[in-house]
Amino acid sequence: MTDLLKERPAQTVRPATEGQDESPEVRRNTSSVHGSDLLALAGATVGSLALTALLFTWIAPFDSILGFLVVAYVFFLGVYAVLVSFDENSVAVRDKVAAVLWQSLALLLLAALVLVVVYTLWRGKSALVHLNFFTEDMSRTGPLQPLTDGGMVHAIIGTLEQIAISLVITVPLGLACAVFLNEVPGRYARFVRTIVEAMTALPSIVAGLFIYATVILILGVDKSGFAASLALSVMMLPIIIRASDVVIRLVPSSLREASYALGASQWRTVWTVVLPTARSGLTTAVILGTARGIGETSPVLLTSGFTADLNTSALSGPQVSLPLATFQLVGSPQPSLIARGFGSAALLMALVLLLFIVARVVGGRGPGELTRNQQHRRVVASRRDTERMSKRARLRPQGPEPHARPGAPGSPSG
Repeated sequence: MTDLLKERPAQTVRPATEGQDESPEVRRNTSSVHGSDLLALAGATVGSLALTALLFTWIAPFDSILGFLVVAYVFFLGVYAVLVSFDENSVAVRDKVAAVLWQSLALLLLAALVLVVVYTLWRGKSALVHLNFFTEDMSRTGPLQPLTDGGMVHAIIGTLEQIAISLVITVPLGLACAVFLNEVPGRYARFVRTIVEAMTALPSIVAGLFIYATVILILGVDKSGFAASLALSVMMLPIIIRASDVVIRLVPSSLREASYALGASQWRTVWTVVLPTARSGLTTAVILGTARGIGETSPVLLTSGFTADLNTSALSGPQVSLPLATFQLVGSPQPSLIARGFGSAALLMALVLLLFIVARVVGGRGPGELTRNQQHRRVVASRRDTERMSKRARLRPQGPEPHARPGAPGSPSG
C-alpha cells in the first residue's frame, strides 16, 4: 500500500484564481418588469384600440363610449396574452395576465375615486372660497342671493353632534357584544351572531322608519338630532359588531392561555390582552361603522327634519346634517344653491378624512407599543426607581458579617 501511494504522481494544486473570470460582476436585475413586458403592453394597447375602432366603425354599428372602452379592454387582455406567449410558457402567461387584470382594476378604482373628489371640489369651489360658507347658516339667505351670503355651519354642527352621539352609543355596545360573541360561546351567542349578520344588510330607510315609529310616534320624542343619532346607531351597530367579532377571533389563543396560566381572570385577560392586541382592527371596525352612518340621508330626514337655522342642541328641534343639506341643495334649480350643495359634499369628504386620520393616530400603534409621552414617563419612573434603590443601598448598615451558628458545619464548636 505504501509503494502504491509512492508511485501515484502528486497532483498539482492550482491557485484559486487560475481559470476564473476576473471581470467585475454584473448586478442582476431583480425587478419583475422587463423591457419585453413594456413592449407587450404598448403593443397590446395599440392593437386593442385598432381592433376596437375597426369593429365600431366598419363592422358593427356601435357608438357607445362605454361599450368602446369595455371591448377595447377585452381585446387588450387577449392581445397581451398572445404577445406574452411568444416568450413565456403557459404558467407565466396566466400569471402576467392576472397581474395586469388586478392592477388595471385597482387603477380603475383609484381613477373613479379621484374623479369623484375632483368633480365635487370643482363644482363646489365657487362656494368653498368664501369664508362665510364655514361661519354662517342659511336662515337669512334666499335662493337668489349670491354665494357671499349664507353657509353650512348649521350642517357641520349637526353632523358632528349626531355622529358623536352615535359613536358614544355604538362603540361600547358594539365592542361589548363582539367580546360576548367570542368569550361566551353557546347557542345564544350563535343566535345573536345570526341576527347581527342579518342586520348588516338592513336598508337605511327601514332604520329611519323604526326610530320614527318607536321613538317619535310611540314615545312622543320630537324630531331632533338625538332621534337621528338613534337611527344612525341602528345602521352603525351591526357593522361595528361584525367587524370587531372577526378581529377578536383572530387573536391567538396562546395569548389567552398564557394570561390564564399567570392567574388572570377572564375579564382581566380580555381587558389587558385581547383588546390591546386587536386595537388596530377594532379601530378599523369603528371606521367602517362611522363611514356607514355619516353619509346616510333618509334616516336623518325622517327623524330630525330639515331646517336652515343653526341648532346646537341635539335634544330638541330639527337639526340638519351635511348629507341631508347636500341632498336638498343639489336638487334645487338655482346654480348658487347647487354650488352650496357640492360645497357641503366636499366638507363631508373632508370631515370623513379627518375622522380617519384621528382613528389612525389612536389605533395605529401595535400591541404593546408606547407613545412618546408614555416612553418618557416610563424612563422617568425607571430613573426614580434607580435613585431610590441606590439611596436605600447607601443607607444600609455595613457591619461585620454575623458569626456562624454554633454547631453548624465550619464553626469552631462543630
